[in-house]
Amino acid sequence: MFDLNNYSFLTIVLVGLAAILLASEIGRWLGARTENRGSSNVSTLESAVLGLLALMLGFTFAMALSRFEARRDAVLNEANAIGTTALRARLLPEPERKEVLKLLKEYVKVRLEITQRPVSRTELMTAIAQSNALHESLWQQAATSAAKNNGMVPTGLFIQTLNDMIDNQGKRLAALHNRVPNIVLLALFGIAIVGSTFAGYANGMDPRRIRMPVYVMAVLVSGVIFLILDLDRLGGGFIAVSQQPMIDAAASIDAFSN
Repeated sequence: MFDLNNYSFLTIVLVGLAAILLASEIGRWLGARTENRGSSNVSTLESAVLGLLALMLGFTFAMALSRFEARRDAVLNEANAIGTTALRARLLPEPERKEVLKLLKEYVKVRLEITQRPVSRTELMTAIAQSNALHESLWQQAATSAAKNNGMVPTGLFIQTLNDMIDNQGKRLAALHNRVPNIVLLALFGIAIVGSTFAGYANGMDPRRIRMPVYVMAVLVSGVIFLILDLDRLGGGFIAVSQQPMIDAAASIDAFSN
């Protein structure tokens, strides 16, 4: 199936806008050839299609916004888990304390690198593999500390927050992959094109045939669709999930290491 995620945001914006405007022009050309026959039926169909388009826009926007908020919350939760892990790591004995803080610092760096720019699936999988390797190293440090004194309360607290940190990576990855289904986006574009065609058709049947209202509607509909795409995309657009919580976590770990 044709997957929009395989194309850049700019390509989709330009092609989508051109398709919607072209559809309105084709509809206008067809409407101009009908000589006002059956105009009431066309108005009814136009209203029905545009009403369906409005419903789809609202439905899809709600889907994209909820997924964007889930990704934002996932970043905050993971940053909080990392920060708590770093705090409790300060209670560990040396040399585990120093090594754990070093690993956490590297872990945050890996997590931030994949958010600074759009990344391919290969780069994302590489970052996940690095994160998993750091998880294993952190777990080995926890095991070493527990082996020295298995009754030590700070070690138990550290293990608990380390486990939470690992779980939060899984939740964040799940949020990253939870996107608006491609078929819904394609249906949205299809209904927008059909709606623009009917709007152009009705405009062509009008004796005055003023293009401006049809163009304004096409541009506004395109703008909302592209806002939905931007909310749903992981990068390459204008809207991005703030990484400030993760940046703050990195700064706090640097302060602990000094």
